[in-house]
Amino acid sequence: MPKTSACPLLFRLVRRFLPLLLTGFAAGQSNSAQPSSAPQLSHFDPAQVDRSLDPCTDFYQFTCKKWMASNPIPPDQVNWWLGSKLMIWNQSVVRNILDESSVNDAARNPAQQKIGDYYSSCMNEDEINKKGLAPIKPALDRIDALRNKAQLAEELAYLHEITFALAPGTNSGSNTALFGFSSGQDLDDASKVVAVVDQGGLGLPDRSYYLNADQKSTDLRQQYVEHLGKTFQLLGEDAAKASADAKIVMAIETSLATSSMDIVKRRDPANLNHKLSSAELAVLTPSFSWKQYLDTIGAPTTDHYLVATPDFFKGVNQLIDDHSLDDWKTYLRWQLVNAASPLLSTAFADEKFDFYGRALQGQKAQRPRWRRCVQNVNRDLDEALGEEYVARAFAGDRKQQMLKLVHDLEAALNTDIQHIDWMTPPTRKAALAKLATIEDKIGYPDHWRDYSALSIDRSDALGNAFRSSQFEFRRQLAKIGKPVDRSEWSFSASVPNAYYDPQLNTIIFPAAILQPPLFDSQADPAANYGAVGAIIGHELTHGFDDEGSKFDGTGNLHNWWTPDDSKAFGEKEQCFADEYSGFESTEGVKLNGKLTLGENTADNGGLRIAFMALLSTLSDDARTKVGEDGFTPEQRFFAAYGEALCANSTPQYLRMAAQSDPHSSSQFRVNGVLSNMPEFQQAFGCKKGQPMVREPACRVW
Repeated sequence: MPKTSACPLLFRLVRRFLPLLLTGFAAGQSNSAQPSSAPQLSHFDPAQVDRSLDPCTDFYQFTCKKWMASNPIPPDQVNWWLGSKLMIWNQSVVRNILDESSVNDAARNPAQQKIGDYYSSCMNEDEINKKGLAPIKPALDRIDALRNKAQLAEELAYLHEITFALAPGTNSGSNTALFGFSSGQDLDDASKVVAVVDQGGLGLPDRSYYLNADQKSTDLRQQYVEHLGKTFQLLGEDAAKASADAKIVMAIETSLATSSMDIVKRRDPANLNHKLSSAELAVLTPSFSWKQYLDTIGAPTTDHYLVATPDFFKGVNQLIDDHSLDDWKTYLRWQLVNAASPLLSTAFADEKFDFYGRALQGQKAQRPRWRRCVQNVNRDLDEALGEEYVARAFAGDRKQQMLKLVHDLEAALNTDIQHIDWMTPPTRKAALAKLATIEDKIGYPDHWRDYSALSIDRSDALGNAFRSSQFEFRRQLAKIGKPVDRSEWSFSASVPNAYYDPQLNTIIFPAAILQPPLFDSQADPAANYGAVGAIIGHELTHGFDDEGSKFDGTGNLHNWWTPDDSKAFGEKEQCFADEYSGFESTEGVKLNGKLTLGENTADNGGLRIAFMALLSTLSDDARTKVGEDGFTPEQRFFAAYGEALCANSTPQYLRMAAQSDPHSSSQFRVNGVLSNMPEFQQAFGCKKGQPMVREPACRVW
C-alpha cells in the first residue's frame, strides 16, 4: 500500500498504528460519495471465526483462517488484509472526486482545478509516452554540465527541491540524493523549528540490504544492480556502459550504507540530537560547500543545525574525495531517474515496478494506473484533495462518536497509570501530567493549506510532480526560525491511519479511518472497542513507549523518570524485545524485537486500556451475557481485534518488513499481544501451558 506522508519526515518521530508500507485504504461514507464500482465495506463478522479451532492454541488462526482462505492476495498487492476493501473503497471515492474535478470547466474552484488537472496529466499515459525523456532532459543536461566536484552542492540543492516529495523519508533516513535537508522541531525545545540534516541517498530500503551476508540479500543486491543497468540502458546507454554505471552506483550506495546509523540505534532520539553551528557543519565535510548548498536553496537562518548522524557526513566527505566527478554524475543521474520513473514512459515505470514491486516485495502485477495517480495526488496535493474529500465523504457525527471513545481510553490509561505497581509517586505524577496534556485531533485540520503559489498544468505530469516537490520543500524551509505550528497535520484527512507525535504530544485520527471495519457507528460497542479502540489505545500508549517516554508533556526530550523507575521500565521493555525476537515472520526471518519494541509496547498497552474502557461501560451481568453470535462482550472484543488484523502477505514483503518496518507482522500483533493478557485467557478459558498463555507474561502498561 502507498506511503502516506507528502514529504520526507527525516527523523520526525510520529508513530502510526499502520506501517507506511501498509496504508492506503478508506474513509467516511455518505450517499453522495458512494462510488458505483467500489466493493462493499467489511464489517465485523463473528461468523468468520473458525470454531473448529481452539482459540487458546492460535487465536490468529481462530479469527483469521477462514478469512485468509477466502481472500487470496490479488496480483497487484503484497499485503492483503481485512481493511483492503476499505482501501479500494476509499480510493474509489477519491477517484470519483478526481474524475469530476478533471473536467476542464471554468466553474471549478482553485482546489478542484489543481487536483483535477494533476490527475488528468497523470492519467494521460499516451502523452507521457510521446514525450519520452524530454521531461527530464533539462535536469540531465544540468548534471552533464558539471565541471568539477565543487559544483555538487548546487546540483544537489536543485535535485533536493524537485525530488523532495518523490522520495519520502523512511525510518532509516531521507531518500533524497546523498542526504536529506528539511525543517523540524528541536529535540530539546519543541517550540522551536530548526534546520534538520539527516543521512540518505540509498536506493534500497535500509542499510542492512547492502551489508547483510545471507544468500537472499546477496541475490537481491544482484537483482538491484541488474535493475540499475536496465534503467541506464533506458536512458540511452549501451549495455557495457550501463553495467559499469550500475556498479558505480552500487559502490557509492554501499559506502553510504556503511556510514549510516543502524535503524535500531535511530530509535533512541538522544542518538539523533546533535546541535551544530554552520562552522561545525562545514568541518564535517570540508569537501562539500554547505554555504553554496544553503544559499542555493535559500535556507533561512537557523538557531543551529540538528544533524542526526554526524558520522554519516564524515563518510560522505571521504566518498566525495574518493570518487571522480564522472562517478558522481552517474549517481546523480540515477537519483533523478529513480525519482522520476513512475511519471516517465511506460518502459521506465514498468522497470521500476519489476524491481521494487516484483523482486523486492513479490508483487505480481502493477496497480491500475488510476490508483497510482490517486496516490500521487494524495501525496502532492494532500490537503487540497482532503478538503474536497471531507466535503463529500465525511459524516460529521462520527467525530463526536470518536471523541467519546478517545476520552474513554484516556480515562482508562489514567486509571492504569495510577495503579501500576512498579512506578513510584514522582514518576507517576509526571506520567499523569503528560497524559492530561495530550491533544486530540479528529477528522481534519482547522485550516486548509493554501496552494495558490503552486502551478499545475494538465499537460505536464512530471513537471507537476517536480513543482509540487519544490512547493513542499520551500514550505518546509519557511518554517525554520519560526515557532512550531501546532495545528499542522502530517496526514491528509483522506489517509486512513492514525498517529501520535511525541513532540506535539498529540494524537490524530483522520476522517478516513472512521469507517468499517475499523470504526463502525452501527456496531456492537465491544466490536468498536476491540477494533478502533485498540488503535486509540495504541496511539496513546506511544506517548509512554521506549521512545515516547523520553519526551515530556511539552514535547521536549527530557528525562522525567526516577532512576529506579527507569530501570524497572527497561526491564519490562526487555521482556517484549525478547518475546518478539523469537517470532519467525517468514521462513528463515525472525522479527527484530528491538526494532519493533515501540509498536509492540503500544499494541500490548493499547489493547489492555481499550479492554479497560469497554469494561467501564458494562455491568457485571452484561460482561458474561452470551449474545446471539455465541460470544460474550469480552470474547467479541478480542475477536474483533483479531479479525481487524487478518492478512495474507507475500514472503518477500514479510522479509522486507522484518528488516525495515517497526511494526510486527499481523500474526504476532494478535498472538503476541493476547498471550500476554490474563483478561483474554479468562474470557476464553485458556489454561496454563497452552500456547496462548505466555509465561512469563510481558506487561508495561
